[in-house]
Amino acid sequence: MAAAIEVRNLNKVFPCCKALDNVSLSIESCEMVALIGASGSGKSTLLRHLSGFVAADSGEIRVQGQVIQQGGRIAPDIRKLRAEIGFVFQQFNLVGRLPVLTNVLTGLLYRTSLWRSLLMRFSIVERQQAMEALAAVGIEQSAWQRAATLSGGQQQRAALARCMVQGAKVVLADEPIASLDPESARNVMELLAKMNRERGVTVVVSLHQVEFAIKYCPRTIALHQGQMVYDGPSAALTPKLLGELYGADAEELFGMMLDSPALKMPASKSPLDGLACAA
Repeated sequence: MAAAIEVRNLNKVFPCCKALDNVSLSIESCEMVALIGASGSGKSTLLRHLSGFVAADSGEIRVQGQVIQQGGRIAPDIRKLRAEIGFVFQQFNLVGRLPVLTNVLTGLLYRTSLWRSLLMRFSIVERQQAMEALAAVGIEQSAWQRAATLSGGQQQRAALARCMVQGAKVVLADEPIASLDPESARNVMELLAKMNRERGVTVVVSLHQVEFAIKYCPRTIALHQGQMVYDGPSAALTPKLLGELYGADAEELFGMMLDSPALKMPASKSPLDGLACAA
């Protein structure tokens, strides 16, 4: 069985810096992986390459066994391939003037004909699926509100419901909790873990907060100046190791982890208990 995500020798140079420096990694189906690093470390750049939003200078990316990009060129059938990939943005990426339900239904656009996409025509069955997805994230009562009227946490839940309706096998979440209050951040991470656990979705989530990586993601990949500097168990991310990886930046970026309430939940109560791939 092919890995959910395979990256080989990925390189990307911007005028200001080398954003990705010979990055290679493999993520198996049903894994939930944290991507950590300081601003400018390459986290967002890597996620955008995985989804085919940006072409690399060199290297290869495969998702669900399909070539997303290779040798500096994005696959010509990328629209079809993106049907398998859900992307959760830091700033939600919802159309504020449209109802929440319509925003969720846009997850189907990769799978529908061009004329239906342009006219936003959805069937009764598809609308029911969207309502079920909103119920799964706990905001079905807001289905007919304009998306702009929701709180940040609610908008991010709507974005996750959109991934559910899309039927994404892989979800890439780019700093999904960076703009949220602590309670909303926990709720969003719980929902990502639930999608991973109950739906068998492969999740890669970029985070500044190492405490959330430790709590929710069994595996962490750390980037520093475009290079992978760690790939292993999240539980091994001690302050000592973080200091070795990030030097003087470690305390500023991750020092809060020792006092975080997020780490005080007993292991037996972790939302990752019983993690299993959906059949």
